[in-house]
Amino acid sequence: MQRQIRRGTTMDYIARNIKSLREANSFTQQHVADFLGITRSAYGNYELNSREIPFKYLERLANLFGCDLDVLISEDEAVLKDMLVCAFRTDDIDTQDLQTISEFKKVVFNYLKISRLISNE
Repeated sequence: MQRQIRRGTTMDYIARNIKSLREANSFTQQHVADFLGITRSAYGNYELNSREIPFKYLERLANLFGCDLDVLISEDEAVLKDMLVCAFRTDDIDTQDLQTISEFKKVVFNYLKISRLISNE
């Protein structure tokens, strides 16, 4: 009898990926929760996969971590590892700092996308 191996769900991958990216950037759950405008407990539930994370928060997290949404939902750990190498590590940050980091990463990310598009012409 063939035994089926249960693969993780998309929500499992999201929980793993947002936690890994948060830790790689040296952000606390409180930092990210403040950035999203939610409680630390609510954010913690997303990392534990005990609550489904709303799409609007996924978009904001992608901006904060400087990645495409597909990185947050990817089951491929290699995709995540590429992002972890580029993590922006810092200490003593506040919500305004996170907003600035998010905006900076968005600019860099869009620049890199445009550069790739131009080089593929």
